[in-house]
Amino acid sequence: MAISNYSELKSSIGDWLNRSDLTSVIPTFIALAEAQMERVLRTRQMIVRANAAIDSKYGAVPGDFLEVKSFKLTSTTPPQPLQFVTVDEMDGLDALNTATGRPKYFSVVGGQFRVHPSPDASYTGELIYFAQLSKLSDSNTTNWLLTDAPDVYLYGSLIQAAPYLQDDARLNVWSTLYASGIQAVQVSDDRAATSGGTLKVRAKPFGA
Repeated sequence: MAISNYSELKSSIGDWLNRSDLTSVIPTFIALAEAQMERVLRTRQMIVRANAAIDSKYGAVPGDFLEVKSFKLTSTTPPQPLQFVTVDEMDGLDALNTATGRPKYFSVVGGQFRVHPSPDASYTGELIYFAQLSKLSDSNTTNWLLTDAPDVYLYGSLIQAAPYLQDDARLNVWSTLYASGIQAVQVSDDRAATSGGTLKVRAKPFGA
């Protein structure tokens, strides 16, 4: 069976498990697989550009945020990249300098960005980051990963089904195929990143 959308994926998972009584839990297997994929994949299709005013020490990260690729002020001349520091390093910077000014550093604290020094004005920031997958559902029936690598979705979901079914006999096979698929997706993206192709980045606001 071809796997080109959410419905076909659910049907294939049931077929591979040889079970017809898992309709209510198969979406959970898929959701768990997506959570696992997001922990390891970092591809160009996941890159998003967002803009926001930086006018206070703390600001919210985007709702689909995974990891920063770059962060800079664009309202300065020239644009100024912000340097990432750890939370402990940020505490040290704050202890040494309590004055406001143009932000030079940032860290991620839970669901917020923290900058130093605290802004002395409202600056425009541009964040380029890796975003979460567009999750599959009955209303969102496909995404780039299902289109490019349906095997990753299938084997990832089957792995998540194994603990529920208490069935370890096929887990090693599924895990091997899944790991191979994930590696192939990442290697393909790494090659594309150095092939000279044009990168198209999605843009959206953040910090609301």
